[in-house]
Amino acid sequence: MQNKPKCKTMELLAPAGGPEQLTAAVLCGADAVYFGAGNFNARRSAKNFELESLRKTVAFCHLHGTAVHLTVNTLVFDRELPSAMETVRAACEAGVDALIVQDLGLARFIRQAAPDMPIHASTQMSLHNLSGVQLLEPFGYTRAVLAREMNAEEIAQVCRGTTMEIETFVHGALCMCLSGQCYLSAVAGERSGNRGLCAQPCRLPFYEKNPQRCGLSLKDMSLFSHIDELRQAGVCSLKIEGRMKRPDYVAAAVSAGRAALAGEKPDLHTLQAVFSRSGFTDGYFTGKLGPGMFGTRQKEDVTAASPALLKDLARLYAKETGRIGIQAQIKVRASMPLCLTLSDPDGNSVTVSGAVPQAALSRETTEEMIRQSLNKLGGTPYHLKKANISLESGLAVPVSALNQLRREAVEALSAQRSRPKEIPFSAPQREPLPKPDPQKSPALWVRLQYPGQLDRELWRHAQRIILPLDQLASLPVTGLEEKLVAQLPAMLFDEEQLLQSLEICRSKGVRYAMTGNLGGILPAQKMGMQPIGDFGLNITNVQSLIRLKEMGLESATLSIEMPMADCTAMSPVLPRGIFAYGRLPLMTVRNCPAAAENGCRGCRGFRVMYDRRRAPFLADCGGKKDGGRQSGAQIYNHLPLYLADRLDECRGLDFLTLYFTDESSDQAADILKEYQQKGRRDGITRGLYYRHVK
Repeated sequence: MQNKPKCKTMELLAPAGGPEQLTAAVLCGADAVYFGAGNFNARRSAKNFELESLRKTVAFCHLHGTAVHLTVNTLVFDRELPSAMETVRAACEAGVDALIVQDLGLARFIRQAAPDMPIHASTQMSLHNLSGVQLLEPFGYTRAVLAREMNAEEIAQVCRGTTMEIETFVHGALCMCLSGQCYLSAVAGERSGNRGLCAQPCRLPFYEKNPQRCGLSLKDMSLFSHIDELRQAGVCSLKIEGRMKRPDYVAAAVSAGRAALAGEKPDLHTLQAVFSRSGFTDGYFTGKLGPGMFGTRQKEDVTAASPALLKDLARLYAKETGRIGIQAQIKVRASMPLCLTLSDPDGNSVTVSGAVPQAALSRETTEEMIRQSLNKLGGTPYHLKKANISLESGLAVPVSALNQLRREAVEALSAQRSRPKEIPFSAPQREPLPKPDPQKSPALWVRLQYPGQLDRELWRHAQRIILPLDQLASLPVTGLEEKLVAQLPAMLFDEEQLLQSLEICRSKGVRYAMTGNLGGILPAQKMGMQPIGDFGLNITNVQSLIRLKEMGLESATLSIEMPMADCTAMSPVLPRGIFAYGRLPLMTVRNCPAAAENGCRGCRGFRVMYDRRRAPFLADCGGKKDGGRQSGAQIYNHLPLYLADRLDECRGLDFLTLYFTDESSDQAADILKEYQQKGRRDGITRGLYYRHVK
């Protein structure tokens, strides 16, 4: 285990969905802000910032001692990479302090183009175990933003085992789904959360028995009362969610965070009045999952903030608060110009000269008079922390001259603090890539939910048979292990159990392990197995495919949000395939909505839940007694994706995966036959392959 350098201080990181929110965050005391500019950020519906004004925005933040983390955290298609890199170029020229990135391929390009630019692994990368964070260490990432589903010990374990800085969310909205693994908005309305346009259909009714229940809507999280635990764990940055929220929300959240960091009691009453969904929850952090975590925005939540309260919050960021303590050194000598030096905590220093003092005829200038002048810093980001005054007696300096000297020095210091520290950027060189064979017919892979679905025809005709890891580990040796692939759980919180199960499978001759999470790659390799990437790795460009090859993957499934034409056109730098049949897993959750509504009694894994249109969705925890709290539960689409009659359009790919969930062995065999014979079916969906998700 590596020893992680301790953070000197914990950073309070605030959201800025627009200029007003930015001002509120900065003037209320945020150590850093994060916001988007351009089209490649996960909150494209926020006001955000224009690339043309980015330099000015960063200068304002740096003037006030606030770091800037720019979100470039959406998935990027190959055709979009040049535009995304122009955003990166603008960020380098403006001197932003870090880029928050989800896309593996974009991060690879950034590392080539701007090796000095810090890259933070977005929470959209679904990082929730130590192996996932450690995997990224050799590839230039400096910080990981952990998943919100983690408890206190899981966070501490990651902090102890990595050299990277760790950032965690401490306040704001909770998605029902593990970030980066939600496809509900994309499938329901072609608005992808992975591409910054989530329509939040999860906040609508979703239920098993009670039609009024919003079973995918969680309360907002709040961990301000757990700051000491996070500090002891080794967390470096405390992140507030809310780039779609109003300035008063930002002001209240930052003020509460500053109080908590100072050891004071945060004002959660005001924070709840400004925005909540039936109150707050710390359920994931404390491990107290269940129905108490669920909540919706009620009428009393909307009307809780009085006009007087909102006015009080607005006053918090109405004017400069002088957060930055500066030191002054002034020399007042006969026959010499006044000399004033101002320096700040960041190492900036300026010196200005003024008028020559005159001999005092009546009233000489005193140290107190000079100190009073230097203290006149209202309307600036500064307050006077210390003043060294060297004054010869018998001299007179007009107060106006002292004030002018101070103003010039403050202006010079502000200019120095605001000056962009540009980061070198050079456009990355495109490598020569192999072209796909448009005549190639992809092999058929079969992914089963349980061994009972395994039919003789599947054994005979499928190139690979994928089974859940725990079930595969319990199977007897078959003699056909060269075809078998261990499917790792959607969530990988229990790494010790994961390694034990992988070791059992490898001892039986299973050579491959499929994972949709970065955290499964190193454990598979540690056990001597070849990792295969599932669709949850969100591969949408060839640079991501190259990165996975560099990480040691044997092959990879492309994102289910890609157009079919882009899938088949992608260079085969690594064997690549698609999800070609089955109920699309729309959400990966740690708090099963079916269990939260009616408990786990009598549940064998599958439960049917309904949306407001009575469409039946499967909720599946794999039959785990804990409702999937360690390995995750999944919510599947009500219609199966079906491509058997469009296989000609899949030519050029290396494999197609048929993903069986609740089908019987006979049904699975029939579907395989249809894919061999180009069959047709009704009551199906084409997924997003022909819908061009936004």
